[in-house]
Amino acid sequence: MPHDTSLIGTVVAGLGVAFLMGALAHRLRISPIAGYLLAGVLVGPFTPGIVADTGLALQLAEIGVILLMFGVGLHFSLKDLLAVRNIAVPGAIAQIAVASGLGIALGLSLGWPLAGSAIFGLALSVASTVVLLRALQARDMVETEKGRIAVGWLIVEDLAMVLALVLLPAMFGGRGDESGGAGLLQSAGIVALKVVGFVAFMLIVARRILPAVLHWTAHTGSRELFRLAVLAIALGVAFGAAVVFDVSFALGAFFAGMILGETQLSRRAAEETLPLRDAFAVLFFVSVGMLFDPKVLAEHPGPLVATVAIIVVGKAVAAYAIVRAFGHGSQTAMTIAASLAQIGEFSFILAGLGVGLKVMPEEARDLILAGSILSILFNPLFFTLAVRRMRADEPPEAETVVEAVPEAAPARTVLIGYGRVGRHIGELLGGRGEALTVIDDRTDRAAAAEEAGAVAIVGNAAGESVLRQAGLDSASTLLIAISEGVEAGAIVRRARAINPKLTIVARAHSDEERADIVRHGADHVVMAERETAARMAERARA
Repeated sequence: MPHDTSLIGTVVAGLGVAFLMGALAHRLRISPIAGYLLAGVLVGPFTPGIVADTGLALQLAEIGVILLMFGVGLHFSLKDLLAVRNIAVPGAIAQIAVASGLGIALGLSLGWPLAGSAIFGLALSVASTVVLLRALQARDMVETEKGRIAVGWLIVEDLAMVLALVLLPAMFGGRGDESGGAGLLQSAGIVALKVVGFVAFMLIVARRILPAVLHWTAHTGSRELFRLAVLAIALGVAFGAAVVFDVSFALGAFFAGMILGETQLSRRAAEETLPLRDAFAVLFFVSVGMLFDPKVLAEHPGPLVATVAIIVVGKAVAAYAIVRAFGHGSQTAMTIAASLAQIGEFSFILAGLGVGLKVMPEEARDLILAGSILSILFNPLFFTLAVRRMRADEPPEAETVVEAVPEAAPARTVLIGYGRVGRHIGELLGGRGEALTVIDDRTDRAAAAEEAGAVAIVGNAAGESVLRQAGLDSASTLLIAISEGVEAGAIVRRARAINPKLTIVARAHSDEERADIVRHGADHVVMAERETAARMAERARA
């Protein structure tokens, strides 16, 4: 090759092998994350065969973290963040302290110095952004109270790690010996000022500029330009936050998304970034797998088991106890416990910094990487077990319901999706005086449906429990107004199983989507392009 193709080779190897391993995992009915991690091991430097560039893979993975946190921010508001501060701030601090203490005890028992043991414990205390958010999104929990607490907890951990990354070089990089405690205090003060400055800048300046830029772009009518604007804002704010204010990429991206989330274009912005978020999130797991050296399993089995136990058991038990101590229910406590029972990207950075400063042995870094792999691999299983336990122990919490469906008079029509099409349908049915139940996964849209006189339920209509909650078993008509054809097919299949006599009408954008939806049991499928063409042809004859 006449030119360097390491970037292309890394992307091709990462995504190609991830697809094969992810498909195998799906076939075996296990989490695809396991397949992505195995793909990373296969293309990593510690196994024979294809070897991708680890440094490039880590940078690509960082883009995935940025886009993922930006997407979460789009569904968040400053009010949501402040609403969970009373549990997220003290809870995260207490959990970091407990996990760090356990890590320090393990490090000292292995003969490591106190400083190295402290960094090791700190690395075990912080959860992975990508793993936590993927788990919440897979179960439609991001916008629930449990999800908001978990994300708020994550942000506090993020800020604590930013502080640690600044203070550690000051303590062990040579400057700490000269200035002592005064130097550390000064460094901590500078970090605090930068964080406050960043938050102030985003809430005062960026809050005025970013929405205006996005609205102007939307009015140009160019979908390509709008998508480019969203990506430029997400990546640009994240990079600027790291360079100018020394905060993490993830925190910068989250605030950018939170500001744009207050606009009417937030849904569209989330949809435009979704494909890239998924692709780069996969590269994150591949990059984690590339760091794993299988030899650690044979060379340090005892310390490895202890490390995984701290991550999976110690952190989870501590988080559960803390959340319960603050008066929250067992469902919320179990969700937070399962969310935090893993480690990720910040742990790698801390491990590399500790080894680079020569205060932490390389054995500790290997244990952190191996612990990360195993905890990420087990995390979907823990989440599944936690969800099953919640369903067995308690009824569904009221937080997912805006207003319960009256059992005595179930709605004759159930409408899924209250976007632009759904609103028009609701207005037409409301004008005829028909009883209507609306299901939407966004709180603001459900609230709008409720204001229009419908019974509203917040939730993912692909879930059988949500459909039953809407009274589908006794309804006469189901209208599916969402634009996602694949999801609509899954909804049709579950709805038909619940109520075989139901009349189901859905929308589609292509012949393939229409065929799939009909195959799953829909009675009628409306294609916007065909309906428009028919009306225009009818007008032409008139």
